[in-house]
Amino acid sequence: MEKANRKSSILVVAAHPDDEILGCGGTMALHSMKGDEVYVLILGEGVTSRDVKRDRKKRDKEIKELRRDIEAANKIVGTKRTFLYDFPDNRFDSVPLLDIIKVIEKVKNEVIPDIVYTHHHGDLNIDHRLTFHAVLTACRPLKGESVKEIYSFEVPSSTEWSPDNSKYFMPNYFVNIKDTFQEKIKAMKAYTSEIRDFPHPRSARALEILACNRGISVGLEYAEAFEVIRQVRG
Repeated sequence: MEKANRKSSILVVAAHPDDEILGCGGTMALHSMKGDEVYVLILGEGVTSRDVKRDRKKRDKEIKELRRDIEAANKIVGTKRTFLYDFPDNRFDSVPLLDIIKVIEKVKNEVIPDIVYTHHHGDLNIDHRLTFHAVLTACRPLKGESVKEIYSFEVPSSTEWSPDNSKYFMPNYFVNIKDTFQEKIKAMKAYTSEIRDFPHPRSARALEILACNRGISVGLEYAEAFEVIRQVRG
């Protein structure tokens, strides 16, 4: 009985600010409502890809503003703590993959997660793909590994734009977010520099359409969809 009632530790590993809300904001809020501890690791600074060459100093003010948005958005969905790193936006392939893995391992060893949510391996965005591979490496299923479940989420304006037919996002796990969908939208709106106008995929209306579509496919009003990467029971 004790085991059944034990609260879970949840780690969301995202490449960029707002990916965590776009991909699983409703599910994060649901975990929080149930008393689970939700942690978020955001690997990239999320801004410098707007320039031809990375100039971290030039974008320092925007990065600071974006970090305030991160805290505001994650407070809405009940995140206990956010871990923020400074990998170059949309240039993760310019740093050793091992450096990304080591960051994930460091955070993982601190929060001891039972469940990890992260990107899909077939995303158009290179940072998303590398994050997925880094997570799998950091969470290798060795004896004593705390992570028993890993799920890939979809990020509108990235996952659906992949041209590779063999790597399409094919959800097989759905979470009912009827009670937390409004928190997801409020959190996304807290990302003042990232929310877009309809019909952009990152607009509030488009996010509602996607949640309805995912819900309808399994008989629900609103849902977030995932691919199961690993589930260990018992």
